[in-house]
Amino acid sequence: MDISIVIPLLNEDESLPELHDWIAKVMDANQFSYELLFIDDGSTDQSWKVIESLQAKNPNVKGIKFRRNYGKSAALNVGFEATQGNVVFTMDADLQDSPDELPIMYHRLINEQLDLISGWKKKRYDPISKTIPTKLFNWATRKMSGINNLHDFNCGLKAYRKEVVKNIEVYGEMHRYIPVIAKWAGFTKIVEQPVEHRARKYGVTKFGLSRFVNGFLDLLSIFFVGKFQKKPMHFFGTIGVLSFLSGMLIAIYLIADKLYTIYEGQHISRDVTAQPLFYIALVMTIIGVQLFLTGFIAEMVGRSTHDRNNYQIEKHI
Repeated sequence: MDISIVIPLLNEDESLPELHDWIAKVMDANQFSYELLFIDDGSTDQSWKVIESLQAKNPNVKGIKFRRNYGKSAALNVGFEATQGNVVFTMDADLQDSPDELPIMYHRLINEQLDLISGWKKKRYDPISKTIPTKLFNWATRKMSGINNLHDFNCGLKAYRKEVVKNIEVYGEMHRYIPVIAKWAGFTKIVEQPVEHRARKYGVTKFGLSRFVNGFLDLLSIFFVGKFQKKPMHFFGTIGVLSFLSGMLIAIYLIADKLYTIYEGQHISRDVTAQPLFYIALVMTIIGVQLFLTGFIAEMVGRSTHDRNNYQIEKHI
């Protein structure tokens, strides 16, 4: 199979028939073998009935329906597991992504032997309440991930090699950081392609303040897990040792200062415990020990997990 198209959706019954017809027209015109996977993320409208009617007239249509709303990341993760095509596309169901982009991205991915092509909506038709947080996230993600050639990490229109989607896990709000997850998994041939962005025709946007907060927390999670999943002691241990040594140095200074005043025979000897530095040293020493023990426990837990040595292997011979 040439292409799998994964489309997560929530209450998009109005747009689905038009989107299906558009995709089918593009696939047939380019003679692609394809499957169209609609992942219904707990819709409360008629979306699932629409998917069933589309499947009845087009055997290339497949559907997965969640019992409740789990989020876009869960829908993508389940969709990725079900795909069979050599190239996997993701699209939004709101008709803001153009299926006419698919053949161009498909041939580029194949001809240039890329791992992932991320769409870039250079001209957006979203409200300012969505575009400003998106720009902030894109800037922060570029700085933290080192993927400096992408302007739009969260664009729903992306193309992947099959091996990429079969070797990554998407959860939480991490769908917006899939290029980062792919990079940490060893897929580094990631490029960007400007794509058409269309104004929403039906329904309302699902973007809200909670996604802004959750997205920022997931960015921190990706950064930490990507760097320290296999070696948590390198993170906790380093900070713990630095904190412990800093506390010990302050404590040594206070003791030396106390002994010096006694040696000099000063009538008013400084009380060590009455100085703020004493409590700073005490807190830093305790925190240092706790962080070191946290790293040690994380190492012990990590070595007990079943996938401790589950590494990404590209080829066998």
